[in-house]
Parts: sequence; C-alpha cells; structure tokens
Amino acid sequence: MSGVMQTEELKRLFCEKFGGGGEIRCFFAPGRVNLIGEHTDYNGGHVFPCALTMGTWGVGRRRDDRRLRLYSVNVPQQGVVECSLDELVYDARDGWTNYVKGVCRALEQRGGVLPAGMDVLIYGNLPGGAGLSSSAALEVLAGLMARELLGLPGISLTDLALIGQQAENEFCGMHCGIMDQFASAMGRRGCAIFLDTNTLEYKHVDIHLQGVRIVLVNSRVKHSLVNSAYNERRRQCEEALADLRRVRKIGSLGELSGAEFEELQDAIRDETCRRRARHAVYENQRTLRAVEALEAGDLPAFGRLLNESHVSLRDDYETSCPETDLLAELAWETPGVLGSRITGGGFGGCTVSLVEEESLALFREQVLGGYRRRTGREAELYVAEAGDGAREIL
Repeated sequence: MSGVMQTEELKRLFCEKFGGGGEIRCFFAPGRVNLIGEHTDYNGGHVFPCALTMGTWGVGRRRDDRRLRLYSVNVPQQGVVECSLDELVYDARDGWTNYVKGVCRALEQRGGVLPAGMDVLIYGNLPGGAGLSSSAALEVLAGLMARELLGLPGISLTDLALIGQQAENEFCGMHCGIMDQFASAMGRRGCAIFLDTNTLEYKHVDIHLQGVRIVLVNSRVKHSLVNSAYNERRRQCEEALADLRRVRKIGSLGELSGAEFEELQDAIRDETCRRRARHAVYENQRTLRAVEALEAGDLPAFGRLLNESHVSLRDDYETSCPETDLLAELAWETPGVLGSRITGGGFGGCTVSLVEEESLALFREQVLGGYRRRTGREAELYVAEAGDGAREIL
C-alpha cells in the first residue's frame, strides 16, 4: 500500500470493521534509525536519530462513549480489542493495544479525564523486531490521534514524545529513554536530530551525504532477553552513577568527559557497572564528535565513530549478539563502506551502515550473501530515507 491509495484503502478497511459515518481521519508516525548515540538517552547524553519514511498509520474516529475499539491490519487474528477508558489495565494478552491504552492513561494523568473514546485502525510497515521503534511510533501516533480527535488543548509534539515515553516506562514496563519517541514526533525530511536528552534541546542536521547512503540490514533475529536486559543495563548505569556521586557532584553520566571518567572510574565498585558507564560516557563523546565530523563534511571520520560505537556496544555494554556482530564485520570488510554498527536497543535487530552509492550492489552481495552462508538466515536490506515526523494525512 502506498500514497493516496493507502489512505483510501485504510479508510475502507476502517469502515468494514467499525462502520461508516462520522469524521474519519488518518494519521502517520514514523519509526526511526539512530545513527549514533546508543543507550545514552537515559544517561543524560546526546543522540543522533532520524525519522524514517516507514512507520505506522492510524485511521480513527471519535466515539460518543468512553470505549476504545482497536484493530490492527497487521494482527488480524486478534480481531477488534475493546476496553473502557475507566479500566485501563495492562494485559499481556492484549499485545500491541497496551501501548495505546498506556498513552490514554498518561494523557489522563497529565490533563484529566479524556472526553470520549475512539475507534482506531492501525497499519504499520516497519519490520517486526528490527529495532526501528515500532512501539514508539505507535505511542506517538496514539497520542496524536487522541489530541486531534478528542480536541485536547496545549499538547505539543514534544509533549507527545514525553507522553509516549511515560506510557512505555510506567504502563508497559520498558524503561526506555526519550530518543525513540522524540525522533518519531520531531523528525524532518532529509535531517537527523541532534538531541541533548538531558535538556531536550535539539537541532535538525542535514544528512544529504554526498553520494553516501544510509543502509539498514535487518538480522531478522530478536533475542527474548531484550526487555529484561535493557532494564538491567539501565539499573547498572544508575548504580555506577550512584557510586560516582560519592566522589563527584554530577547529575548524569552524560556530564562526564572521557578524561573525567578515567579519573573517577575506580569509584565504581562493580566491574560490570564500570564497563556500562564507560560505554555511556564514551558513546556520548563519540556522538558529539560524529555530529562535528558530519557538519564538517568528514564522512570517513563519521564512519570510524560508527565502528567504535559497535565495538563498545559489543564489549562494554554487551547489547550486541553474534548475528549483528557478523553483519557489522561483513560490512567492515566490504569496499565502499565507511562504517557500520548495531542500532537500536540491541540483542538482534538491525545494523546501520554508511555505504557509497556505487558500492551498494557489492554491499548487498557480500553482506547478505555472507550472512546467509554463515547463519543460514536471510537478512533484509533497506536503503533508509530520513522522513518527517508524526502528522495528519489529509
């Protein structure tokens, strides 16, 4: 499905599921790829993501009661899931609808009782388990739909990102930072977002890369420990920060330079926590240098920082896995590749690579072919385009 046909087809499916009549409107929120700055967003550091042109569409209509009726084109076997705004409870059996329920709960905690329920049909084209933030796209989309369909005043796009993060943290139990929701809400075509997650100050940076393309390779594996291990990494960083605060007054790991960390690191009593903190500090510094390199047109330097990021995620933060390590190594061995690393929460998902346009065919052959031969799996390749953030489709 694409373009206008997609919108009309989704509206037709909406009417099939929920009936015609009323004001039916269509919205979109993108997924994201993070170029560099991984696991820094909950450590007070900087990130550098861009919104994708892939994402999640929602067709919705306001109801006259306080019911939510939710249907996904991607999970048709689940049928229409119904609940009341007065009984918003997490239920694992409800799957993806928990994200929508969580956003509604966060909206009510922020601004009072929602005035009505909604009928909502969802369709997404982000590959499942690829680490491209399908959950954040759904959260931002749900918030945008509620704001527009229910007439909620005074909610900015930044607010929608924070509401989505709150839903994921408190309702769904995934203790993520702000990056994914912020990128989905605030994306701009042709740009990445240089975001200080400590202050939410940001700027859009042009990423038209002079004959170099951003290429995603989906390993098509997602190891089941991702949620628990992600939360564990966050707890380990918090433990390291608590130890550092015994010797230095700091608000977050993102405040430290590499030299300062080297001076203070012995204060972190647990060796594993020390390695987690080392990644958070140095990854933040890599992100600062990467944006400087990009703005200076030094793409080889940018690529080297991507490689360093992967090594740190593999060795210090331990959020890579054999499949994504293999994809990165195959990319590093391919002529015309400036850099490659795992992107997203980790434990599977995608790598992101900077590839010269004239080497795209070779990259596809060597990386996908090598991965197939070594693992017996078929990886998927996407040439990424930086797109706009969440919006209504008129």
